[in-house]
Amino acid sequence: MTALHITDIEAAINWWRDRSPSPDGVTACAEVRALAEVYALMVYRRDSECDEASLPQAARTAWLAWYETTPDAPCIAICSTTQGDDVCKGCGRTFDEVQHWPSMTPAQKRAVWRRITQEGTAWRFNRYAERARRARGIDHPPADSLEAPAGRRPEDAA
Repeated sequence: MTALHITDIEAAINWWRDRSPSPDGVTACAEVRALAEVYALMVYRRDSECDEASLPQAARTAWLAWYETTPDAPCIAICSTTQGDDVCKGCGRTFDEVQHWPSMTPAQKRAVWRRITQEGTAWRFNRYAERARRARGIDHPPADSLEAPAGRRPEDAA
């Protein structure tokens, strides 16, 4: 059994609310209603997860539409499992998760995403992320604001 976490159901509801806002401030679109029913039952039962197979078809369709807008793989192209590590330093997935990713269901992939995000130990969430933030900062100005190196004309750069 692969379970969907309540935060994924909530994220899908919010995505649909942004995508199809209520025309009158009260009425929700069909996708929000389908997901809200699942969400309400989870809250009522105090469940943090629901079985992927138990989702009503309308809720599953709405959830999958949201899922398609999320990044598929957490890979940052620094895979240490190819060097023999059991867990990739780049993305945080295990060797088996990396190998079987293409055949995993959306719910299985979301469970992996949730785990690696909570652990937050992979470079995706620390060193790499810090470098990516700095790359957008002052230390990397736009290319058109840079002067051409001595002896080269700007038109030669192309």
